[in-house]
Amino acid sequence: MKLLSWNIQWARGLDGRVDLARILRTIRGLGDFDVICLQEVAVNFPGLPGSQGENQIAELSAGLPGYTAIYGAATDIPDRRGGRSRFGNAIFSRLPVGQVWRHLLPWPAELDTPSMQRVLIEAVVESDVGPLRVMTTHLEYYSERLRTLQIEAIRRLHAEACAMAARSPLAEEQGGSFEVFPRPAEAVLCGDMNFPAWAPGHARLLAPFAGGEPGWRDAWEVLHPGEPHAPTVGIHPVGFVDRPECFDFVFLTEGLSGRLRAHGIDTATEASDHQPVWVELA
Repeated sequence: MKLLSWNIQWARGLDGRVDLARILRTIRGLGDFDVICLQEVAVNFPGLPGSQGENQIAELSAGLPGYTAIYGAATDIPDRRGGRSRFGNAIFSRLPVGQVWRHLLPWPAELDTPSMQRVLIEAVVESDVGPLRVMTTHLEYYSERLRTLQIEAIRRLHAEACAMAARSPLAEEQGGSFEVFPRPAEAVLCGDMNFPAWAPGHARLLAPFAGGEPGWRDAWEVLHPGEPHAPTVGIHPVGFVDRPECFDFVFLTEGLSGRLRAHGIDTATEASDHQPVWVELA
């Protein structure tokens, strides 16, 4: 299974142009992916720099035939013209998709710091390495406090999913809205975490679980133990970091880490302010 994760910045490149065709060309040039996880995907959001209010889910879906599109809007607001503007993350899967969840992450008030609602999308897929959950998110940038709360929420959701994986469905849950579908413990978590690899948030995400649930491993560290993390932002000049850092990660549960065969970062593209990251499991 090959999975790509990329914060596409609503398809706005370093040249200031919003160009979804360029995003699609870049993805195709990197490989043949079974699952594509994208952050900062906009629908009818002309207020974003360079945007004409594109329906980016529709355009990406048209450019990815054969993929199931799963969109999770973190921001869903009126556009002042009678419609809605939406901004969030997306999963495109050409693998069979089971149940899907869209988890809004904590967003308590910050009086002196800008922030926005964040979302974690979770989807069960049937892959060659077995059923697993694919999760993608984009954590808060400005507030370390909010990021910490969001990391704790992701850890709690993972523990809940592991408990559901160990549970047998009841007779009353067959058919209808109560039907329980498989929710495996093994999972991949990817996205723009807005922390560098040396930050406390990274260590907290990887911390063992008190209940013995399968913990997270950083895909880079599995294949490159002891080596500094390769950067995913700041390789090309951007305004939010003053040196190259890694903000974009792929994490795997322990049971999948032995199946990890490759981890790649496209350092060349300037189609976004982040670089695409990909992994291969076998």
